[in-house]
Amino acid sequence: MMLVRANGPHRRPRYCPVYKNQMHMKRTGLLLSTIAIGALLFSACRKEPLNDMTEEESRIYVTNYDEEADFTAYGTFSIVDSVAVISNNDATRELTDYDVKLLAAIRSNLTARGYAEVDKDADPDLAVNVARINTSSTSVYYPGYWAGWPGYWDPGYWGFPGWGYYFPPYYSVFRYNERSVAIDMVDLKSPPKEEDKLTAVWNAMLRGTGVWNSANIDTMIQAVFDQSAYLTTSAN
Repeated sequence: MMLVRANGPHRRPRYCPVYKNQMHMKRTGLLLSTIAIGALLFSACRKEPLNDMTEEESRIYVTNYDEEADFTAYGTFSIVDSVAVISNNDATRELTDYDVKLLAAIRSNLTARGYAEVDKDADPDLAVNVARINTSSTSVYYPGYWAGWPGYWDPGYWGFPGWGYYFPPYYSVFRYNERSVAIDMVDLKSPPKEEDKLTAVWNAMLRGTGVWNSANIDTMIQAVFDQSAYLTTSAN
């Protein structure tokens, strides 16, 4: 299931009032001139809603989860020790000040929901992968397209060498010429849905202006968890 939140209030475009000209124009040239002037005035006073959006209003948070997953059945998690930075089919792993704050915000929200963090060698129930994506083309991709790129965490990182990742086909994602953040939660506890593939049970995609700005991290991560109320160890 997919939930999309567009940050900020919805804005309707504003227009200047246009009144019907009741004067009968006998000359074609005068009529065309009047139409041209009217069109110019209309264009000049029209305000485009997209151009009028603030950075906060431009950000979109998309969350998806596997409807067959019982999130109350998980108790522990482990999160990666750095962030994959993916750019045009190439990637590195970094731990900048931004990345440290991003991982800390995710960790804080998960523990607040009742999940206990453990070392990746302590058989966690859930694995959390995090990536920053910077692309330069526009296409439509299915979930987890970034998981096969260099620099992303191979399942061997979680103790499953030779395996792949399986993302249930619960949504498709547009890849824009913009920066984004992807958070993938992978089930390490349940039997795999596909042979030799770890199942991703939750994903969050953060897109829009300012997603790589450290000042926005706490607000953005809080937003994706707010719209994922099912992420909890409590059955209530």
